[in-house]
Amino acid sequence: MYAIIETGGKQYRVSENEILTVEKLEAQAGSQISIEKVLLIADGDKLNFGKPLVPGARVEAKVLEQDRGRKIRVFRFKKRKGYRKTIGHRQYLTRIQITKIAA
Repeated sequence: MYAIIETGGKQYRVSENEILTVEKLEAQAGSQISIEKVLLIADGDKLNFGKPLVPGARVEAKVLEQDRGRKIRVFRFKKRKGYRKTIGHRQYLTRIQITKIAA
């Protein structure tokens, strides 16, 4: 059994007991969360599509940790002008474990 969920503007294919890294969710480490944006639920050969969401479906998950991704460096320059600029970015991430897929 698996489901396709949407969180942080991205879609993920998840199954039970899977560990997943998603964009930051407002939850403490060790707490339970419920994701309501379920786009598809597959149980064997039976598919349940949403239009756009599956009504009444949810995915339960446990928050394992709040973390940050690796640093991305952005370098900008303009040729023959002496303009150089380096900036960086670290994305906030949440690691979750899927505990239950409820249709």
